[in-house]
Amino acid sequence: MSINLEFAAVDRPLRSLLVTSPAPDEGKSVAIANLAVAMGDGDRSVILVDADLRRPSQHELFGLTNERGLSDLFRGGTASGDLPLQNVPNTSVRVLTSGPLPPIAGQLLAARRMDEVIAQLLEQADMVLFDAPPIVAVTDASLLASKVDGVLLVVKANCTRRDHVRAAKDRLDKVNAWVVGSVLLDAPYDRSLGEYYSDNG
Repeated sequence: MSINLEFAAVDRPLRSLLVTSPAPDEGKSVAIANLAVAMGDGDRSVILVDADLRRPSQHELFGLTNERGLSDLFRGGTASGDLPLQNVPNTSVRVLTSGPLPPIAGQLLAARRMDEVIAQLLEQADMVLFDAPPIVAVTDASLLASKVDGVLLVVKANCTRRDHVRAAKDRLDKVNAWVVGSVLLDAPYDRSLGEYYSDNG
């Protein structure tokens, strides 16, 4: 997946990427966690931001504390350079967890301060990945999609509804987001594809 994204960005810069799904429980958080590790398995520095301020999960996936995180950067008195990043062992990945959940998540992501946070993150990493809430369920992902370079849409076989995919694409189009591609999870393996490379072929 990470190699495909590099080819997608040949003609356009892609340093900040939002990953979302049309609806809940479609695997977008696990997908972006795997993408972050794959991208960080080398010389490239990667920051993964848990911007799902409603149902955050990156701290659980990586076994990190969530006492401080993204939401703290919007509190008064927070130093502009203070990013509570946590390292993922044996990778060049750092995680900015969600932090304490705010009462109105959408207001934080739409705020001008979010642009400043993104700029800070880009100063410290080659690639910044954002785990965003499902785009059809709430407006948070649409608000953030307008602030990043590209969007990756995660769909799940035999789970994601086609009308939800269309609705997600429509919402992204309305904010002029660049959808770099989609990821299909839990697709059944087609054995006939392997025959192309078999010794009998």
